[in-house]
Formats: sequence, C-alpha cells, structure tokens
Amino acid sequence: MFHPLRVSEVERLTDDAVAVTFAVPPELRETFRHIPGQHVALRRSVGGQEIRRTYSICAPAVPDGADPVLRVGIRLVEGGEFSTYAFKELAVGDTVEVMEPTGRFVLKPRAGRFAAVVGGSGITPVLSIAASLLAYEPDARFCLVRSDRTVASTMFLEEVADLKNRYPDRFQLVTVVSREEQQSGLPSGRLDQERLTGLLPALLPVTGIDGWFLCGPLGLVTGAERALRGLGVARARIHQEIFHVDDVPAGVLSAAATAKERAPSRSTLTATLDGRSGNWPVQEGDSLLETVLRSRADAPYACKGGVCGTCRAFLVSGEVRMDRNFALEPEETEAGYVLACQSHPATAEVELDFDR
Repeated sequence: MFHPLRVSEVERLTDDAVAVTFAVPPELRETFRHIPGQHVALRRSVGGQEIRRTYSICAPAVPDGADPVLRVGIRLVEGGEFSTYAFKELAVGDTVEVMEPTGRFVLKPRAGRFAAVVGGSGITPVLSIAASLLAYEPDARFCLVRSDRTVASTMFLEEVADLKNRYPDRFQLVTVVSREEQQSGLPSGRLDQERLTGLLPALLPVTGIDGWFLCGPLGLVTGAERALRGLGVARARIHQEIFHVDDVPAGVLSAAATAKERAPSRSTLTATLDGRSGNWPVQEGDSLLETVLRSRADAPYACKGGVCGTCRAFLVSGEVRMDRNFALEPEETEAGYVLACQSHPATAEVELDFDR
C-alpha cells in the first residue's frame, strides 16, 4: 500500500546523488518502522503514466517507541525518469507516494561478525545494516569493503567515516576506487572475483563470518559471490541485492526463448491478493503480474525487472518460466516462490498466492 508522505529534507551527497528524507506522521509510525536493509517503492504519475522506482532506506533502525527515520539514497541514472525528477526537481514540502518497507536483504542486530562488499549506491542498505548493528549490539563487528568510481562520486562518505570514528575497534573499512589513484589504501581497479579472492582472506577470517552482504551492480555481486564460494563460504551465509543490471545474460535469454516455445496456447491464472482471489485468462506474451494488474491495480510491484523482489508470490499449482531472477535466493525458489513480473505460464492453469 502507498501512502502520501511529505519531503522534509533533500541533501546533495555527490554531483549525481541525493538523500531524501520523508516526514512520517504519528499514525504511520509502525507502518514505516523498517528492518535494516529494507527498501521502499516511490510512485508518481507523468502524463497519465505511473512510474515506480525502488530505493533502499539508508537510515539506521530506531528502538520501539521512537519515531522512525525514513531516508533513502537516490543516484541519478542516465535517462531515468524518477531519479532525474528526484535529483533536479524534488524539494522540501513536496509530497511523494511511498510504499511500506519491504525486502529480505536484511540483518536484525545480533552478536557476531559480519561483512559486506558493495559497489556504488549499493552502500545504501548496507549503511543502515552496519549502523544499526553497531549501535544496538555491542558484541558485533562489521567489515565494509566498498568500491566506487572516484572519491567524489562516493555516497555517504561522512556517514561511513562517522561509523569508523565511533566504533574504531568494531568497524573495519576498506575502500577501492576504480578510476583514480589514491594516495593511501589499496591500488585502484575493479573488485572482480580474482582480486577479491586474494584480498578478502588478508582482511578477515572469511569462513568465520556469520553473514556476508553483497550489494551493487550485477558484475560485482556475481564476482564477490563466486570468490566467497571458492573460499569455502556456505551459500546460506551469503546475501545479495542487485542494484543495476546492464544486460540480461545470454543464458537467461536462451532460457526465456525456450520457455516461450513451451508456453501453452491458452492459460488461466488464479491469484490470491489481500485475502481475495480471482482468475483471469493470460494474454499471449503477458507476464503473470501484467495479467493480475489488468483487474487488480493493487498488485505489488516496483521495478518490473526481476531485481527488487516486490512482486514475489508463492506458486500454489501449475508451472511457470521466469525470464530472469536477480531477487530471489535459491532457497526461496526451491520453496516455490517466483517473481510475478518475470513469470509466464508453462501449464494451462497456474495459481499464485501473493499473501504467503
């Protein structure tokens, strides 16, 4: 569900990024109380067309009873309708429709040792995770390995430096820039699988980390996961969130083409959403999300690109083929969850449950 919230602050972070803070009224205090790492979808209409984009909450969580801080980081994307609007036009006092916090790339503060590898704006949810963990759990440690193009393009420099100053014994920071030389620290260059395989064991006991959090562009996240798996880290301890996908991998394209060939000539979708069920014919080429949206405008979605996971649904019966999936963990797909925005029917009848 979306709620109209007033913008209380717009802070310029870099030449191409801003942090936007929303005022949360008392009656929505519990609605917008987030778990560190969650995101929200923002919505606006332009020329009668609805635009939704997902942005991670960068503020730390607050104790029960305290007013939640709803602050998101937005990086300007070339040709991006919402990011351009947020960066160039959005001002204090404006109202934006905001969906309730969601997402499973989260860490509730607990004792242990944790680490993250992030690239670019991938710092946004990890900032909330690290700040909350260190503030509320004295027996926790956190190592942040971050990669950016240049120092000037690095988001939340001051916030990360503040964590280092406040928790010098429990917060470890390693920074790498790919497009300029640094006077100190690691040599410039991309953090790919080979480099991370050599770097991470020199920083910390890789297999002794209780949770790894990987966030950023697809290439960095994929390389980091492969490096960690090669170093013996269990899959269950690796958590991922993709922020940007340049191209659909060739394997995904071929799988999508095969799925289209196998698609039934006619199919019917039954879906349960907010306790109400309905069934509709699936038009040729439509995803299951598009089928639901024709009759239920309240169906959950944000990116429609298989990245955010907002449209996750449980496959009750039938079979589907997903064009791509950059949001669900392997254990989620094994349990029967699919992304409705990327799913097409592979049987004559399919049933989804968005409420599970």
